[in-house]
Amino acid sequence: MNNVLIIGATSAIAEACARVWAQRGDRVFLAARGEAQLKSVADDLRTRGANFVGFKVFDATAFDQHAALLADATQAMGGLDTVLIAHGTLSDQDRAQKDVPYALKEIEINGSSVVALMTLAGEQLGQQGRGCIGVISSVAGDRGRQSNYVYGSAKALVSAFASGLRQRLHKVGVSVVTIKPGFVDTPMTAHLPKGGPLWAKPDQVARDIVGGMDKGRSIVYTPGFWRLIMLIIKHIPEFVFVKLKL
Repeated sequence: MNNVLIIGATSAIAEACARVWAQRGDRVFLAARGEAQLKSVADDLRTRGANFVGFKVFDATAFDQHAALLADATQAMGGLDTVLIAHGTLSDQDRAQKDVPYALKEIEINGSSVVALMTLAGEQLGQQGRGCIGVISSVAGDRGRQSNYVYGSAKALVSAFASGLRQRLHKVGVSVVTIKPGFVDTPMTAHLPKGGPLWAKPDQVARDIVGGMDKGRSIVYTPGFWRLIMLIIKHIPEFVFVKLKL
């Protein structure tokens, strides 16, 4: 039985992951900003067989609340084995390239708040010598592109930090899994045109995430074909790349 803390638990991808863990009979503790939605998700997970479901209203940008969240989740479940950090926003690139305070806030939400949580979770799991931290980054962090480079830069920070944390914690038995989804059909992407083979559903992505975390993989591209797509994009020469519309 696994004790799982899910941060950003009301996002479509995180909720789909929670359902997988609940159906396995794991204990889950949910953290997100909306109390009503948290209660709804918790009730659903209980009907699906979760051994325990707890939740706490939590704002990831309230850095002084981070340590208390980990402590509350650990106490409620009687331990902590797995942490999934899944909160975030999809930045408005047009606004961000003109509005500096907005751009910095987006980097705080999608980048520095994630780093802070990974730091605390890494210390706790490292001290106990076991566990797994999964963090949702994005394929957008693999290379800055004009269409989303503010969001992408925050995700690049997350991916680089997770890489270093993974190397450090591997020696003490803790895995750090960097999760890089592509296009996922969720409320966060509701404003984007959908359809075609590049789009995935949250349930498919959740299976990839939970499976990757179970196996302690370093990096999970989901769906898997994004690994090849981003390999190609990363290796386009810069003198060609600057002329592209991506």
